[in-house]
Amino acid sequence: MKKRQDYIKEKFEKAQIRVTDRQAEQLEGYYELLVETNKVMNLTAVTEFEEVVTRHFLDSALVTNYYDFSSVRNFIDVGTGAGFPGIPIRILYPQLSVTLLDSLGKRISFLARVVDNLGLKEETADIELIHGRAEDFGRNPDYRGRYDLCLSRAVANLSVLSEYCTPFLKIGGRFISYKSGEIEEELEAAKPALKKLGCKTKAVEKFFLDGAGRSLIFIERMETLSGKYPRKAGVPAKQPL
Repeated sequence: MKKRQDYIKEKFEKAQIRVTDRQAEQLEGYYELLVETNKVMNLTAVTEFEEVVTRHFLDSALVTNYYDFSSVRNFIDVGTGAGFPGIPIRILYPQLSVTLLDSLGKRISFLARVVDNLGLKEETADIELIHGRAEDFGRNPDYRGRYDLCLSRAVANLSVLSEYCTPFLKIGGRFISYKSGEIEEELEAAKPALKKLGCKTKAVEKFFLDGAGRSLIFIERMETLSGKYPRKAGVPAKQPL
């Protein structure tokens, strides 16, 4: 079997994403930390090396084929979980300032180990880990309206996700939602919510990854967000806009 780092480089290069030796080394180290920690804490149901590379690392990174990350200064990953998509993208673009937000403290502790072990804090740009709810930090003036880009691979209805994620955007900033399967009905149902949030769907990119249908939904902040949003923690999920 080929070395893991060679496998990572070949898999990414087939998807037209260049990975340096250092980045392949970091991704391999990330995999090792993920499976080691997963033995004592539920981070992922996918643990085989090749599957993790495809279904987590590459799935996180394919957005870079559809969006110009050289124009991005900072981004926030909302509901990052085990660090997807934020960590793989930060590995590929070490010049980006990154915030990883999750509501579970144990996951943030795991990500702190990842950041330290992979040397991500040694890069020139900041990487910040936050334990908390998106609704709370979306009202915090230190984070509200601060980001060029918000990413989320979290599993939630688009109307709910948009209330979690779009408050972090500057005007002209983009929220990119990672989705699987058919999304037309969900997109249509989210239109009223997006209007209330001062946002609009600008594009949808669809592709297949190892035979599974994937979609990226690009939502842009068009105007200043009303002070009513986001609503207090727990309300968006119970009462979608």
